[in-house]
Amino acid sequence: MADAVPVRCPACLRENSYTAPVFPCACGSPVVPPLNLAGLPEPLTHRTWSESWVAVRCTACGRESEWPHPELGCGSCGTVVRVPVHPLEAPGPAGKVREQPPRRPEAAPAAGSEPAPAHAPPPQRPLRPTRPTRPTPPPTSSGLPGLPGRSGPSTPALPRPAFRPVTIRTARDAVATAALYLRWLGFQDVRQPDGRPIPSAAVDLRAPGLVAQVDPTTAPAGLRAVECVWLNGLTASATSVYFALAGYTEDARTRADDLGIPLFVMDLTGMPQPVNDPADELIDTGA
Repeated sequence: MADAVPVRCPACLRENSYTAPVFPCACGSPVVPPLNLAGLPEPLTHRTWSESWVAVRCTACGRESEWPHPELGCGSCGTVVRVPVHPLEAPGPAGKVREQPPRRPEAAPAAGSEPAPAHAPPPQRPLRPTRPTRPTPPPTSSGLPGLPGRSGPSTPALPRPAFRPVTIRTARDAVATAALYLRWLGFQDVRQPDGRPIPSAAVDLRAPGLVAQVDPTTAPAGLRAVECVWLNGLTASATSVYFALAGYTEDARTRADDLGIPLFVMDLTGMPQPVNDPADELIDTGA
């Protein structure tokens, strides 16, 4: 566990005790963002996807990964600040270490808002009987085919280290946890596309061969939501996956089984749980 350090709020000048988050590297070693205690914390008035991540190198294996940028909520005035970190150092041409320049911050609009916390109670995974592994079902009577790219026999995936969850406190935490889980399954370059043409409570995640939806609301995901993510995956010839904090309606689960859509629920500990057989198969085979 990282040591607590003092961080002064730029709004009210109160000094808060802050402990940097610890993330799990793929090699199993803990990774801690290198805090820059000489830097000045910046108030967070506008959140962008690119500025929400920071590159960190594992001191054990040297792997470079992106993790959520450290943030702190002031205990006095409630201002959310972004804690500065040292930029990632990269090896130079002569074997020396050079420092990468920091990213230019984007212009913040006058009025910004913090994502609403997802105060959903820990959802319980619906009970379902244990069934043996079955082959991919044929097209349903409605003429809707199964999940693209999942029609062939499954191939066992290479062993993976245990997934280490991150506690979910806000809607942003739910999206970050889903992205980490998809990377753990083997999907590369998982990110949120810039801009959403259609307003929606669910957040879109994309990767090569993947379309995923993350629903951080307190209402169960319904039939239409499952069909929409399936259509998006069909258009992109990609695997479709759905994550929800509050679970799914019965008709949504039935249609997901027909279409071969993996469904996952996430409790507030940050551990996704499979809801149906396609989700179990995705865990077994990986990306």
